[in-house]
Amino acid sequence: MRQITLNFFLLISSFCLAQETDIQLKNVSDTILNTKRVLKFSDPFDGVKTMQKLFPGKLYHLADKNTFLSWKCKTCKPTAFLDVNGVEGDQMFPYTEGVATRLLANIDYSDSKGNQFKILAFNHSVHDEDGLQTGRFSGGLLGLAKFAKNNTVWEMRSFQPAVAAFGAFAQCPTPKLVEIGEDQFAFTLLHVNGGAGGPFEGWLYLVAGFEGKYQPILEVENYQLTNVESVKWSGTYSVVNDNSKKHFRDIIIKTSGTFDKAARAKDEFEVNLPEELAAMAKAKKSFNFEIERRYTFKGKLYKMIDKPIVKFSNVK
Repeated sequence: MRQITLNFFLLISSFCLAQETDIQLKNVSDTILNTKRVLKFSDPFDGVKTMQKLFPGKLYHLADKNTFLSWKCKTCKPTAFLDVNGVEGDQMFPYTEGVATRLLANIDYSDSKGNQFKILAFNHSVHDEDGLQTGRFSGGLLGLAKFAKNNTVWEMRSFQPAVAAFGAFAQCPTPKLVEIGEDQFAFTLLHVNGGAGGPFEGWLYLVAGFEGKYQPILEVENYQLTNVESVKWSGTYSVVNDNSKKHFRDIIIKTSGTFDKAARAKDEFEVNLPEELAAMAKAKKSFNFEIERRYTFKGKLYKMIDKPIVKFSNVK
């Protein structure tokens, strides 16, 4: 009897698991891509319910906090959006195979006048029948919606269903809020990718509202490097507190790391060192380093100015 009960339990568990991963697509209207949509919510603000209003697909709650909306828009005209991986080209959104939309972040902030805002960040990926996110060199497509609080009501002020794709395995990194000017807020994203067994390289991106839409306006390479024995580094960023610039203030990037020539024998792949380190790596066995770079906004993008400041220590 005990064995029969156990087998019955396993059968039911398998059936439930199969049911859980049998993801269905819900067809939605192309009006969901209208950036002029009007949306209001009373306090308290619920991120998942708001996501359902913006992308009214079928909601799934799978294991490991895998909550997403599954939808398809048959009448939508797909548009190309940048995937910073640059391996598989631009992403055509909405995807003809269907879309899985997840809540990436619910960010609260206030301006200098005390006005309260919320930014909802979304991650779009290609529909998968098992609710998975796949594709090492396919980024998660970022979408954004901004809300302002008016008494007890949250009103949507801007909506951009898709911005650009970052990250790996269709998973966009979580955006971090940063103030780059007087009541001017933007987001940083740490994009990391790399081949199996090879270096995991990190780029820092800054996404900000410019010319009526959110878009990447800063790309910093060599911001992070891991999964290598001989060399590794990580970066930090700071905004220059310069009152002479009301908006788009300069940004300082500092990258700190270590180099050990003897450990190269353990590396599976060769690493291309930044030019600031190449000469020292040829002449010395090991050292610590810090590289400081300054970026200023010019035209439509942040660009590096002056030469990087490089400092070495523990040189052997």
